[in-house]
Amino acid sequence: MIRVAVADDHPVVRDGLRALFASLPDTELVAEAATGREAVRAAVTDRPDVLVMDLRMPDLDGIAATAEISRLAPEVAVLVLTMFEDDESVFAAMRAGARGYLVKGASQEEISHAISGVAAGGAIFGPGVARRVLQYFAAPPPAAEVPFPELSPREREVLDLIAAGRSNTAIAQRLGLAGKTVGNHISTIFAKLQVATRAEAIVRARDAGLGR
Repeated sequence: MIRVAVADDHPVVRDGLRALFASLPDTELVAEAATGREAVRAAVTDRPDVLVMDLRMPDLDGIAATAEISRLAPEVAVLVLTMFEDDESVFAAMRAGARGYLVKGASQEEISHAISGVAAGGAIFGPGVARRVLQYFAAPPPAAEVPFPELSPREREVLDLIAAGRSNTAIAQRLGLAGKTVGNHISTIFAKLQVATRAEAIVRARDAGLGR
C-alpha cells in the first residue's frame, strides 16, 4: 500500500485526487494540505510515501515546501503536480528535491504511474517536462571562460609558467624563446594586468587557476 498526501490550495483538485486514490487498490490517502506549511507538517507528521505538491500555494510556495521536506523528511518522495511547465519552475523543483513533475491535465493513469514510480525511488516526468529535461542535458556545456582574455595565447603561457614558479630562463627553455623575448612578454603581462611585481602576478594568476 502506497501512502499518499496531497498539497493543493484548490479544493476541486483535492477532491479529484481523493476520488482517484480511493479508486486505486494499492493507494491510501493519509493527509491533505491547502498551504505549503501544512504540506511540510503533513510530510513530517504523517510520513507518506509520496506527497503530491502544487507549486503555487499560499503561506509557503511549493518549491520552498519541497526543499523543507527534503531536509526534514527526505524519505518522502515529492511529486509535483502543477499548471506550470516553464524551465524555471521545472528545474527549481528538481533542485529543491522533487522526484517527479507532472502538469495538471495528466491522465489518471499517468498520475498513478508517477506515484508508483517515485514511491519506488524513480524519477518520473510528464512527456513535455521530460523533453525539457532531456534538451537541457543534451545541450553542449558552456565553453570554459578563458582567464585574462586581454592576454595573447603566448602571454597566457608565460603567465602560467610564472605562476608555476618557473624562472625566466626556465620559461625560455620550455617555450623555445630567447630570454629577452620572455622578458618583453613579462613586461607586457604586468602592464595588462596592472601589477608591479612578479609576486602580484603570481597571486592573480593562481586565483584564476593558472600555475597548476
